[in-house]
Amino acid sequence: MNARLLIAAALALALSAPAAGFGRLGDAENLLRIGKRAAEAQKDITTEEEIELGRGIAANVFGAAPLVRDEALQRYVNRVGSWLAMHTERPDLPWRFGVIDSSDVNAFAMPGGTIVITAGLYDRLRDESELAAVLAHEISHVVEKHQVKAIQKAMGQDFANEMASEATGRSDNALVRRFGGKAFAAGTQVLARGLDKQDEYQADSHGMVIAARAGYNPFAMAGVLQTLDASGPQDRAMALMFSTHPTAASRLEMLEARVGTKLDAYAAAPAPDRMYRPR
Repeated sequence: MNARLLIAAALALALSAPAAGFGRLGDAENLLRIGKRAAEAQKDITTEEEIELGRGIAANVFGAAPLVRDEALQRYVNRVGSWLAMHTERPDLPWRFGVIDSSDVNAFAMPGGTIVITAGLYDRLRDESELAAVLAHEISHVVEKHQVKAIQKAMGQDFANEMASEATGRSDNALVRRFGGKAFAAGTQVLARGLDKQDEYQADSHGMVIAARAGYNPFAMAGVLQTLDASGPQDRAMALMFSTHPTAASRLEMLEARVGTKLDAYAAAPAPDRMYRPR
């Protein structure tokens, strides 16, 4: 539902309600206010708001799975991630990278530049180029604002639902805040549910470009996907990855179709030093 329809819906609710319930001017004004707030949710958010939203979601993620207690590991991943981020269209975001203490195989990007990779996925990467491939994929989600768009879409429906609740007298005082608990919860749900397949395919190909700009072999992404494909759905640590992403095989096919030989000139990038391994 777009912004114009949300405002129209608020007006329709006010005009159609019985005189004893919602026929009073004050109630009509209240519903119009809700409609305007719903419309507000559909607008592009500022960079500052995006960062605030990402920090709220990150708090939920770190509450469930804290960072691995290894300062050398965290510094290393931040160094690689920050170097990649410098080669994007949004280098000035407050980029932060980390490895969370989870045996699951996955990685997450949050609005505003917070990106985490699970210890389970980190342990399966063979070299720094593969780490760069994973981080560049997640960086692409932030650059393209994939999570922001998904959250706005989810919150837009939530606004419509709350408008109906207001019309039937079931709402509370914390109604329709642009940011706060509900927006953070919606963002956390987006992480758990996953993004649209087309967003994932775009992040794969865009991530390869970012990796190439930063001096890494862009085809390391294919190596990561081959590792994931070889694990198969029977690998319990892969369950969340398989539930939130297209299959690794389909992602490889899409990369072949979208990238093909376009980045072959960058495939000879010198292999970086061996990646950091926690003791």
